[in-house]
Amino acid sequence: MRNEPTRRSLLAFGVAGVAALALPAPALALNDAEASALIQRAVNDVNAAIASGKSGAALYADFEKIFTRYADVPVIARSALGTAARSASSAQMSAFTTAFRGYLSRKYGKRFREFFGSRFEVQGARAVKTFYEVKTIAYMPGQAPFEVLWHVSDKSGRDLFFNLIIEGVNMLASERTEIGAMLDRRRGDIDALIADLKTAG
Repeated sequence: MRNEPTRRSLLAFGVAGVAALALPAPALALNDAEASALIQRAVNDVNAAIASGKSGAALYADFEKIFTRYADVPVIARSALGTAARSASSAQMSAFTTAFRGYLSRKYGKRFREFFGSRFEVQGARAVKTFYEVKTIAYMPGQAPFEVLWHVSDKSGRDLFFNLIIEGVNMLASERTEIGAMLDRRRGDIDALIADLKTAG
């Protein structure tokens, strides 16, 4: 798999840079209107960051704040680490989650400036098992509109998104593959992966 994200995948990930962990099956407290509203707020905040004129570390910091505000970062990080998360200590998981969040913010933030003028339209939401799927249509200058599906849950006590499906491509699964390859190159050394993620992206 290519490590370089496509222009479309970068935009879709950033407007909220990601198969998810199985969720338990209690009754949903979240509803379709709330799920749609969460994604609309995320879209608005990223659009504002892109239009702010910031660059470099200041822009990356804004995206990391947005990611922290709207994404279920611990769930995404644990899924990205895959089976290695089972053997990781609590301290390692905490350090990995922090490093992974910064890594994604830099990885996608470096390329966000080219998305100026793009927009998303929220089309609606539907319940899927234990979460809601919010459908949006992305419009980029000079390209045909495309579909982005956001998976939203209140499992962690707040309404947060935990995955994106971009024209059939599962972003969380893609990140899991990439992080898995990075870990393999380090012979399964989670601490080495954490150290490298702090400056990668």
